[in-house]
Amino acid sequence: MAVRSGQAREKDGTYRFLSIFVITMENARREGISNGLSAEFPLPYRHQRILEILDTERMAEVGQLSDALGVSAVTIRSDLDSLEKRLLLRRVRGGAMAAKPARFERPVDVPSHSFTDEKERIGALAASMVRSGETIVLDAGTTTLAMAMALPEHLRDVMIITSSLDIAIALETHPGASVMVTGGKLKKTGRNPHSRSLVPPFAGLLLEQLNADCAYLCCAGIDAERGFTNAHLEEVEVKRAMLAASRRAVMLGDRGKIGHVAGARIATARDIHTLVTDRKATPADIAALETAGTKVLLA
Repeated sequence: MAVRSGQAREKDGTYRFLSIFVITMENARREGISNGLSAEFPLPYRHQRILEILDTERMAEVGQLSDALGVSAVTIRSDLDSLEKRLLLRRVRGGAMAAKPARFERPVDVPSHSFTDEKERIGALAASMVRSGETIVLDAGTTTLAMAMALPEHLRDVMIITSSLDIAIALETHPGASVMVTGGKLKKTGRNPHSRSLVPPFAGLLLEQLNADCAYLCCAGIDAERGFTNAHLEEVEVKRAMLAASRRAVMLGDRGKIGHVAGARIATARDIHTLVTDRKATPADIAALETAGTKVLLA
């Protein structure tokens, strides 16, 4: 028998490796497993439809997805878990929401703004609650920024204290608003490093001297039992100081935050007079919050 050369054996080994690689990747394509190569190997059709629905609706319940796709709720939950592991959506109680940044990224100057419809409606409704002559506190956040942009120009003699440099800049030209910032350190951590807000130390010194009519706050989580929560401890300290400085408090948050509990509590449900959320919040969630002591307004 002829002895094969080392070059021939090496060539055979290369062919064998390439064959195994091609078969493996073809199986991965059929199963919709891209391992980061999603452009080359697309998601299964059902997963694509789920993401399309979330892109349009921003949030969807398991039952809604089950009806739309004609599969069981168990299958939908499995699909959602799989997509969340790949960071393509965020699971919330009873369904999922689109994996979009929770904070508004802004350049150095104040350009034209882009908010989701929910934030615009929530901000506009909260802005309509402000009266001339009031002293109000505005927390840092995209929804309070939307509120600031929606404040009616007919307002007069409104004193606004905020921990957000973005809000302060946005209100610079408002004819009836005087704006003060809380002071403190410019925050450089968090989901959006370009969101310019002030945190401790010294962020609460001005707030300790105030008697504001109302504080308008943002949060990461809303739950009837666990209250209103946030992930960043420095921000929570400022939010609590804002609560203590105000006679009443209004929380702004879309329905995607309801049912989520973040790491640190800002306030209990009874500490917050009103929650302004979007009109797609479920009746069960609204009832639970109102039973716990928070009035709910739908924008």
